[in-house]
Amino acid sequence: MKYSKNKTMKTKLIIFIYTSLLVMASCTSNKKEIPLEEANPNVDNGSIQLSKTQFKSSNMVLGQLQVQPFQQSVKAMGMIDVPPENKASISSYFSGTIKSIKLLPGEYVKRNQTLFTLENPQYVQIQQEYLEAKGQLSYLKSDYERQKALAQEKVSSQKSFLKAESDYLVTLATFESIAKKLTLMNIDPTSLSLDNIHTSIAITSPIDGYITKVNVTKGAYLNPSEVAATIVNTTHLHLELNVFEKELQKIKIGQPILFKIQDEDNSIYQAEVHLINKAVDPEKRTIAIHGHLSEEAEKIGFAPGMYIEAQIFTTSTSKPALPSEAIVETDGRHVVLMLHEKTDTGYTFLQKEVRPGMTDKNQTEILNAQDFKDDTQFLIKGAFNLIMD
Repeated sequence: MKYSKNKTMKTKLIIFIYTSLLVMASCTSNKKEIPLEEANPNVDNGSIQLSKTQFKSSNMVLGQLQVQPFQQSVKAMGMIDVPPENKASISSYFSGTIKSIKLLPGEYVKRNQTLFTLENPQYVQIQQEYLEAKGQLSYLKSDYERQKALAQEKVSSQKSFLKAESDYLVTLATFESIAKKLTLMNIDPTSLSLDNIHTSIAITSPIDGYITKVNVTKGAYLNPSEVAATIVNTTHLHLELNVFEKELQKIKIGQPILFKIQDEDNSIYQAEVHLINKAVDPEKRTIAIHGHLSEEAEKIGFAPGMYIEAQIFTTSTSKPALPSEAIVETDGRHVVLMLHEKTDTGYTFLQKEVRPGMTDKNQTEILNAQDFKDDTQFLIKGAFNLIMD
């Protein structure tokens, strides 16, 4: 019995030792990489450890502070427009009924091209008055010159001479004024005769351009105060922008402008400041800025009246910066991961607070760059997931 009891105790001891060895072997054989979400074992000192495998599989990237150019800009709103001389509101100096019209919005017309015709019996009367004045003028001029010669020789009375002079000058004034009216009616007074009196007049375009609006139809009566159509010449498109008066001191002629069409895709176009208005809009408290398009932007099919959003770049300075994605905001602080140690097996990062400044083209200025050495490396890609986890 004694032998059996000792044997049993030895057997239990062997089983315990064997089991312990199996557990140790299992722990050794099952050792694996820490997943990325568990790569923050040293929370107390703010460090984060990563293996090389974790670093590579997560496509992380190291980088240093780099001096980057930062451009400060002023935001502006406005529209595409054309100079006043490139716009025309078509009307007539003389009222009349529209006899013929063939205009459509979008149609291109040339300068002096007939847009529509008007007719009115008064046109005939004006031409009649011109021809009558023309006929009288020849006789009155002859009589005036004769009375002038007689008065100089004291053969005729001064009264007769003055009467002839008055009649001639009054008729001459009437003749010249009616000739100007005919010119405004697009009727050549020098070629007018009893054989070619016009019953209608042609209204022509004062500029080359595109018809943008037609307000009349055939048979309608057009008054001189009414606009029949509008024309725009788009060969000199420009920007008309507005900025708040407090920004005026920052803006100079020649500064670059980047703009986009509202509600369009992300296409960006270039221009530059050409003129700065000197008067402030009393209601909006804004200043008008006139911008010229770049050569490339001029080739785009813009149209007057398009609303735009723009940035006027005022100054450019170089500052130490990091990619914006390297900076993580958490609990009201801006944090980066600074490389503390690099070994054959992995990396150790420390969380460091930074003070961000200007941001431009996905680069952020670091205001406290002097707190770091020139060769300090940072995790510039992949920091967000590590810090926020």
